[in-house]
Amino acid sequence: MTALLSNTLAGLRHRPGRTILAALGTALGIATIVALLAVAGGAKHSAGDLVHLGASDLGLFQKDAADPTTSILPTSLVGSLRRTPGIADATPLVLLVDDIPKAAGAVAFGAEPGGFLTKRLVFTSGHLYRARDEIVVGDGLARRLHVAPGATLRIRGRPLRVVGIYHIGVAYQDSGVFMPLATAQGISDRHGEATVIPIKLAVGTRPATVKREIGRRIPGILVISDPEEATRAGANGQLVSKAALVIAVLALVIGGIGVMNTMLMSVVERRAEFALLSAVGWSAPQVAGRVLIEGVATALIGAAIGLLLGVIGAQLLINVLGAEQFVSPQLTAWDFGRALLVGVLIGVLGGLYPAWRAAQVSPAKVLAQH
Repeated sequence: MTALLSNTLAGLRHRPGRTILAALGTALGIATIVALLAVAGGAKHSAGDLVHLGASDLGLFQKDAADPTTSILPTSLVGSLRRTPGIADATPLVLLVDDIPKAAGAVAFGAEPGGFLTKRLVFTSGHLYRARDEIVVGDGLARRLHVAPGATLRIRGRPLRVVGIYHIGVAYQDSGVFMPLATAQGISDRHGEATVIPIKLAVGTRPATVKREIGRRIPGILVISDPEEATRAGANGQLVSKAALVIAVLALVIGGIGVMNTMLMSVVERRAEFALLSAVGWSAPQVAGRVLIEGVATALIGAAIGLLLGVIGAQLLINVLGAEQFVSPQLTAWDFGRALLVGVLIGVLGGLYPAWRAAQVSPAKVLAQH
C-alpha cells in the first residue's frame, strides 16, 4: 500500500500542469462553500448580538418575518410582558437600516430613554437625548462621519441634533445611532409598533419557562434566546442554510465531473503505462486504486487551495458590501471539516469511472499496438 501511494504521488508530480488544472476546478467549489459558511457564521454571531442587545435574555420577534430586522410588533405588548412572572423588564425597539447618509449598513436604534437598553450607553461626550429631535451617535460612526455634539445628522431626510457620543463595545452598535422611540416610529411610519422587544429576566428565572409562558399567552410571537434560533427564524436565515446545501451538492457534481474528465484523459494517454503495470504483475484492483488515489489527492490539493480562497473571498465579499462593521467571517473546525469532506467525495466520485476504465486496459492489445 505504501509503494502504491508513493508511486501515485510521484505520478502527480510528473504531471503538475494537469494536476493543478484539475485541482483548480475543485478549489472553486470548495472556496464557494467556505465563503458562504464563513459569512453565515458571521451572520449567526451578529444575530446573537442582536438577540442579546442591551444584555437582554430574550428577544421577541414577529413569527415568519423574513429576518429579525423586518419584524413588526405592537408596543401594546410591553405592558403585558412586564406583568409576566419572571420578566424583570421589557422595552420596545425600532431598527432602521441603511437610513444614515454616507454610512451604508449603519443601524439606527429607536429606544425609550428610560429603558434598560439606553442605560448601558457610556457617554464619552454629551448626554442622552431628552427631546424628540435629538440623537446620540456611536463613537465609531462619529469618527467615520466626523460629527460631534452640536452637529446635525439626517435620518431618512429628517434633521436631528447630535447631543452625545457613546461607546458600548459592540461594533455594530458603536457604528450606529440611538434616537427616541417615538422619533424612529415617526420616521418609519410605524406608530405604536416596534421591530423587536428585548426582555430582561428576573434573577434565577429559566428562559425556557418564560418562553413557554409567552408562547401560550401571545400567539404569533417568536421568542429567541440564542443565535442558532435567530438564524433559523427568518426566511433569509433558512435561505442561507439551504444555499449552503445546494452549493455543496453543485460542488460535488461539477467538481466530480471535472476530476472525472481529467482522470479519463489521463487514463487514455497512459494506457501503455497501465498495460505495462499489468504485465509486470499489478492486479486490476491495484491499477484502479492508483487512479482513484490520484483523483482523491488531486481533489484534496484543490480543497486546500479552496479553503484559503474561501477565507479570503468571504472577507472581500463583506468589505465590498460594506458590512464589515456588522458581520465578521466566522469559521469553525466543523466548517473546515465539511469542506475537506466535500473535497474527498469529489475525488472519489470523479475517480471511480476512470479507475474502472484503467483496470479494464488489456496489456496484450495495448502492447500489440506499440
